[in-house]
Amino acid sequence: MTSTRYLEIANRLAIELADCPPGARVASEPELADRFGVGRAAARSALQELERRLLVRRVQGAGTFVNRRIDYVISHSRPPSWHATVAAAGATPRSQVKSVQRTVLPAGRAEQLDCPAGTAAYRIVRNFYIDDLLASWTEEWIPVDVSPDLDLAVHAVESIDLVLRQMGRVCPVRAWCRVSFDIPPEDVLRGLRMEASVPVWQVDSVSRDGETGRGLMASTAWTRADAVRVVVELQDTVPAAMG
Repeated sequence: MTSTRYLEIANRLAIELADCPPGARVASEPELADRFGVGRAAARSALQELERRLLVRRVQGAGTFVNRRIDYVISHSRPPSWHATVAAAGATPRSQVKSVQRTVLPAGRAEQLDCPAGTAAYRIVRNFYIDDLLASWTEEWIPVDVSPDLDLAVHAVESIDLVLRQMGRVCPVRAWCRVSFDIPPEDVLRGLRMEASVPVWQVDSVSRDGETGRGLMASTAWTRADAVRVVVELQDTVPAAMG
């Protein structure tokens, strides 16, 4: 077998996968080895090549799936909503609540939201999916008085942005954001079912009420780079030069 056999297999599979929906399961290494009459090493290299091209995504303990990478656009003109942003990119969003804890704001989060340290708040941990593939692990902090029944609502309505608009009678806008690319904490890596050496997007964000400027939510999202490309759009707020 030539050293480029795995590339021939990867190219063949790339053509076939182009007609498959995102999230479709891809044949395993043993199945590919049997199909193409090669060893496991060549089959593994073919899948790794498809993963390098971002055409498939491997999930620990689950298998390999057809991938679709979307642009996740962050801007002042778009609502700070995972569901709205993913849907606008033409994909299907979904969220899963891992835990809702009523606690107090840590000093750093309180400062972000202009609240006194110790303010009662909800700490919400959620997983986010794109086309039913796990994409993001998020921690969100929201003062209790913004929406007192938020702990109940998040189990019935997936979009917190929608809950805040309907129950909190506020208009969330993204007031501050920082995007970085790094290795996340071990618990996040486990939650995303990723290897310890793989970096992800980290998006730290603060949302405020568009009318009053009140701090509504401070969050940190760790998102798989094979799921999204983070795109930050800056609006032109500088007046045009006078002629």
